[in-house]
Amino acid sequence: MRPRWSTGPARLTLVRHGHSVGNHADSQAREAGAEQLDLDVRDADVELSDTGREQADALAAWLAGCDDETRPTAAISSPYRRAAQTAERTLSGLPSEPGLHLDFDERLRERDLGVLDGLTGTGIRARHPEEAARRGKLGKFYYQPPAGESWADVALRVRGLLDDLRHGFDGEHVWLFTHQAVIMTFRYVLEGLSEEQILDVDRRLQIPNASLTTYRRDGAFLELEQFARTDHVDQADADVTREADQAGAGSREHD
Repeated sequence: MRPRWSTGPARLTLVRHGHSVGNHADSQAREAGAEQLDLDVRDADVELSDTGREQADALAAWLAGCDDETRPTAAISSPYRRAAQTAERTLSGLPSEPGLHLDFDERLRERDLGVLDGLTGTGIRARHPEEAARRGKLGKFYYQPPAGESWADVALRVRGLLDDLRHGFDGEHVWLFTHQAVIMTFRYVLEGLSEEQILDVDRRLQIPNASLTTYRRDGAFLELEQFARTDHVDQADADVTREADQAGAGSREHD
């Protein structure tokens, strides 16, 4: 059900975190046909890569030159380190303004892959073939890894966060720093998409690191204004990075 808005943000901007060392490890593991990512930290502690820091700095430089309508009046980040670092670097170039400070909300965190965390699609099929088969039967949206979350679970926390925004941020431009699957889930909720529609979007379109997705309130709804915009990164000659679609039942989704 598409949420209706009589109060709440006038605009909402979703920022995917910059390229992380986890994104790099994932690419390396898939290219090598490895079963597991070469990472020795928990997912919440994965940091930005050098490329990710350049992307966040490019976003900061672009934002510093924007008009007041584009700049955030409120900013909330996933507490995961790569998202928090992106938010901190992005907002660092803005002039200090009373009331604008960075908050953290665990509802913006990465989707939890449970026992499959850190495995590539190759690793999941080799070590958990029953889960690969179960995911194939249930589909990507409703499949819940053991001790992990489905996309439907993520949608529940997105709906809860939006309800809080509706009652506490009237007329504001809220920037949310988060992850790929979470941004896709915002599209599912805000646009009232079906399971088939959001999975079609997910198959066709990737969300680049440090990209912007913006909604503007029009009447009773937040309407999509732009999706996965990266011209701020292009203008700074920083690399635009996209994560390839995950294979198998899913691998560690640094999205």
